[in-house]
Amino acid sequence: MKSLERSFYSKSSKYSFIVVLLLFFSIWIGTENFLHFDMALMGYLISSLIFAIGLTIRMSSWLLRPATRQVIQRSLQNLRQRKYKRRNMKAILKTAFENIFLQKFIFKRGIYRGVQHFLIAWGCIGSFAITFGLTFGWMHFELVDPETYTIVVMGVETISMAAHGFFAEMVYNGLNITASMVLIGVCMALTRRIVNEDVKVTQRAEFDLFPLFLLLAVTVTGLLLTVSYVLLDGWMHHYMTLVHQVTVVVLLIYFPFGKLFHLPIRPLTTAVPMNYQEEWKVDTRPCLRCGTVYSSDPQVSDVKEILSVQQFDLQLEDGSYLSDYCPACRRRIRVMKQLNNQPHLQQGHNPILTRNGSEMSGFGGRRTDDYYNFPEHVQKELKQYKEEGGNE
Repeated sequence: MKSLERSFYSKSSKYSFIVVLLLFFSIWIGTENFLHFDMALMGYLISSLIFAIGLTIRMSSWLLRPATRQVIQRSLQNLRQRKYKRRNMKAILKTAFENIFLQKFIFKRGIYRGVQHFLIAWGCIGSFAITFGLTFGWMHFELVDPETYTIVVMGVETISMAAHGFFAEMVYNGLNITASMVLIGVCMALTRRIVNEDVKVTQRAEFDLFPLFLLLAVTVTGLLLTVSYVLLDGWMHHYMTLVHQVTVVVLLIYFPFGKLFHLPIRPLTTAVPMNYQEEWKVDTRPCLRCGTVYSSDPQVSDVKEILSVQQFDLQLEDGSYLSDYCPACRRRIRVMKQLNNQPHLQQGHNPILTRNGSEMSGFGGRRTDDYYNFPEHVQKELKQYKEEGGNE
């Protein structure tokens, strides 16, 4: 195994090589020894392989980050424990249904944003599924008789359908349906970014607008292909095919390294309630200072581990860590430290004392002799001077 690893420059290059090998193997299985491979899709195949390599490199670098690696390790550790089996299943199913399928997290920011995001997300997922399924030869259609088609998935016949039935029409126009969803969603997003003054101030053209224009180009050119052969008898169809292919290639190359990368890593949101909530949406970790529950033991432990790996020393004088305190107490501790004021770990919710003993004359309290830390013989002379009625 070590000799295999030494054959590559990095882990990312090794994983990319394995992914490409697996894809070629799946093409061989799906196309039944390349018998049903469509040479017209060769351009899409090459761009899809580039997409797979880029996505593997991006995912590898993301998974090797200390925070991500800690969350993954915690997830694997939890999934192996039988006592958390029910909690884990509930967390995974509930989060997957609410955050991924229904996308409630974005609907909470507004119905308009929710609808636009839902259409773009599920339009892209559907388009990728159909495109990759056809490009890699994982599925194809076979004519059983003049009135019947069957869908073959990885060499196995699955669903038979009437050649001119409603279901067949939905299958044939699957890409048109998903492209229409993306087109509507992208138009809504662009309208919001043009009209909303708050969004215009914070958005970046290369990060927020470029992916939307890219999706717009892919969907428009793809739908124009359908218009060409359905309504215009194939007018300019060949040139439109080339233009559409170029837009798809650019999108697939851009995808792993731009804003759209958040799509494949979204499922990790299921790890948050699964790993860090023994009870659903209930915190159990009390703050060391005020006793308010604000987190859970696994989450605090993981935060300490991540900060340790990144060499952030946030340990306090009493041996505790900043993560052992609730957010309100953390802010209080920071303020007290910035003011050079001690002690910062006192109990209760007393107001912060801002006097640090270095006030300007006339605006602060009288200092005691202890403040100056005089030598012992000076203190004796000073004491004797005061006993004799001397004035400071």
